[in-house]
Amino acid sequence: MLSTDDRHEIDDVLALHGHLFDRGHLDRLHEIFTPEVVYDLSDAGVGTFEGIDAVRAAAIRLGDDNPLAHHVTNVVIAEQTADEVTVHSKGLVIMADGTLSGVDHRDTLRRHYGHWRISRRVVTAARRGGTTS
Repeated sequence: MLSTDDRHEIDDVLALHGHLFDRGHLDRLHEIFTPEVVYDLSDAGVGTFEGIDAVRAAAIRLGDDNPLAHHVTNVVIAEQTADEVTVHSKGLVIMADGTLSGVDHRDTLRRHYGHWRISRRVVTAARRGGTTS
C-alpha cells in the first residue's frame, strides 16, 4: 500500500513535468525521469525517445512547436507494487497556435534513489469513448 507521502510525491512529479517543460527547464529533467526513461509520443507522430538526453534533445528540436502549456488532471494510480506504480491521467495541452488538445497519459513510475520518477510515459490523443444508456 502506498503511503500518503508516496501519493503526494507521485502527484508532484506528474505536475512538475508541465512546469519544467513549459518554462524550458530541461536541465532539471532528472527531477521527474529515471535516466533510462522511455517517452512514447508515437501516437502524435513524433516518435519514441529513450533516456533523458534524448527527451531533452527532442524538446529542443521542437523549439517553438512545443506546447505552451501542459496541464495534468484526473490522476489515478491503477497498479502498484512496493517500488513501481502505473498511473493513468488526463492532460490538456495548449499549443503554440492557441489550439487545445486532450491527451491520455499512461505512466510507469518507480523509485529511483528513494524518489518516485517516471520510467515510461506513453501519451495518446484523447479519443471518444463508448457510452451506454
